[in-house]
Amino acid sequence: MKTIEPFAFIGHIMFVDEVEITVKAGDGGNGIIAFRREKFIPRGGPAGGDGGRGGSVILHADARLTTLIDFRYKRTYKSPRGVDGGQNDMTGASGENLVLRIPVGTQVYDGDSGELIIDFAEDGEEFIIAKGGRGGRGNARFATPTQQVPRYAENGEPGEARSLRFELKLLADVGLLGFPNVGKSTLIAQVSAARPKIADYPFTTLVPNLGVVRVDDGRSFVMADIPGLIEGAHAGSGLGDRFLRHVERTRLLLHMIDVSGFTGRDPAEDFDIINRELRLYGPKLAELPQVVAFNKVDIPGARETAEALKPAFEERGFKVFLISAATSEGVRPLIYFLGDELDKLDRVVPVPTEQEAIIRIAPEGLSYKQFEVKKTGDGEYTVEGKGLVRMVAMANLDTDESVRRLHRRLYRMGVLAALKEAGVQDGDTVRVGTVEFDYADEDKIE
Repeated sequence: MKTIEPFAFIGHIMFVDEVEITVKAGDGGNGIIAFRREKFIPRGGPAGGDGGRGGSVILHADARLTTLIDFRYKRTYKSPRGVDGGQNDMTGASGENLVLRIPVGTQVYDGDSGELIIDFAEDGEEFIIAKGGRGGRGNARFATPTQQVPRYAENGEPGEARSLRFELKLLADVGLLGFPNVGKSTLIAQVSAARPKIADYPFTTLVPNLGVVRVDDGRSFVMADIPGLIEGAHAGSGLGDRFLRHVERTRLLLHMIDVSGFTGRDPAEDFDIINRELRLYGPKLAELPQVVAFNKVDIPGARETAEALKPAFEERGFKVFLISAATSEGVRPLIYFLGDELDKLDRVVPVPTEQEAIIRIAPEGLSYKQFEVKKTGDGEYTVEGKGLVRMVAMANLDTDESVRRLHRRLYRMGVLAALKEAGVQDGDTVRVGTVEFDYADEDKIE
């Protein structure tokens, strides 16, 4: 069975699952330079098609998911780019959107700034976390009465790329019940990557141990090992009342019973004692569905004890499994059964506090007029500005006409004047995003 890294434990009620990923939306397809070439039409006009839009990365909240475990196996996600334009004004196909399913209750933070982007609170909620780039325009789009034969086209706009941090507050789906030392911590260690401290004395577990169990692709659940309960727990004896509050938030109880005979206690009586504590604490706990696991059947004589007890429990309506948490015998069928039962139950979603209200950050504007010139070295200058960087990236610099067109646009926007004011000289290097060129002083751009 596959395992994962253990998660951080926060307080006594809720746990936090965090994962960092990077996403990259698809670039837009390139526009092309083409002209009509038909019989009897010797001078066909421009006919280069536009590129298709790149695929976006979309986050989709799915109430059927309870953990972020799948994002621990893959950390980078990319959408496909748009297809380049074609002849005869043909527009390229758009890239497919990439939809990432995440659990309801996931908070999404910007990995660089740490700002909260969105808090998913409803099933089916979607958010475009990285937009696909626009397709570049083909030369047919630039034809005018005064420029009837344009010999330039645009590259596709780069798709957005960003790092993200997902944070999910976990409530245990399965609560493990049982007297001290029945093997709850051992089971957690067996089915997940959690590594609780295990020793043979009462109240070994002083805080709940958490394990995230992967059933199969697309299915996982949170299992919490609740510290051993004793008689009087509902009234505060031992640590019982504190952890009964935690069990109250689970959806399913797995009641483990030691059938080894080493404790000197009656397994059936232990079962009844703990259930009585649940009823005394609150009716809601007593109504939670329970699955029974007779543990330590690998010990001589224990299997016979379990087989003798099993019919009486089944007559009371309990599903019974014979397992050995130490050797993993019978554990896999148990885990699959728990996963199937959880699929039938409604999921409990943590309610955001006032400090965790939903926040939606408006996309940063892409105005080409907003830019900043910086001197970054001897004879080196950088022009920054999100909109401007995208505009330059879309310029096809393979033709002289495209270069002249970009030069005119930079002049009209005041970029060249800003460079002069910053002290740029002929031959200095100017960088705009990933595009780099040598500055050439011209007093006037036609």
